[in-house]
Amino acid sequence: MTGATGTGGVGAVARHPLAWGAAWSGALGIAAAAGIAAGWPAWLLGALLALLVAPSLAATVTVLHATPRRRFDEMSSVFGHFVVRYLALVVGVVAWSLSVVVGAAISAVIQLAAEGRESQIVGVGLDIMLVIVPTVVGLLWAAFVLRCAWFLARVRGWRAAPAAGGVPDGMLAGRPAMRRLVVGLSHPALFGAAGLFVAFALPSLYGGVELLLD
Repeated sequence: MTGATGTGGVGAVARHPLAWGAAWSGALGIAAAAGIAAGWPAWLLGALLALLVAPSLAATVTVLHATPRRRFDEMSSVFGHFVVRYLALVVGVVAWSLSVVVGAAISAVIQLAAEGRESQIVGVGLDIMLVIVPTVVGLLWAAFVLRCAWFLARVRGWRAAPAAGGVPDGMLAGRPAMRRLVVGLSHPALFGAAGLFVAFALPSLYGGVELLLD
């Protein structure tokens, strides 16, 4: 009985997946914007942003991961190719941010030590990290979203229900309702809009951090 109910729910959403996805993202986007304006806690805003992008992100991962290498020359999978580059960039940004922290701490140590405030050096470095990292990671996420949206447009096109032949036939072949749902939620405009909203909202999670260098 539970399985039948779950299948029915998937079927109901799968009939108009793009409309459901847009409504979901729109509602959570409005809630997140209100939370940013009202100064909600960072963990709550982060949860809202994760829920906002989760359906289209999961569908995008499914479609691009199922795309074979022959579609894109040397790529074994579009998602696998870009997620490796994205993670490498994030690691590079974290390393660069740590170098900025070290540089800022060294430049500030003379003043702080002279005034007897050596304990504030680490605090200054952490403040710099909280300001820089979310912003730069948000920019990298935006680049990742745009690249994935571009490949989605190549794979499935811009139609709400693309014609057969775009998405690999083997993807969820035995579950037609789930396949319609995934293909619909992986629309490049939906994923692009939801992903870019998250990218621009990320820095606001630490908007309350103040960088004070006396």
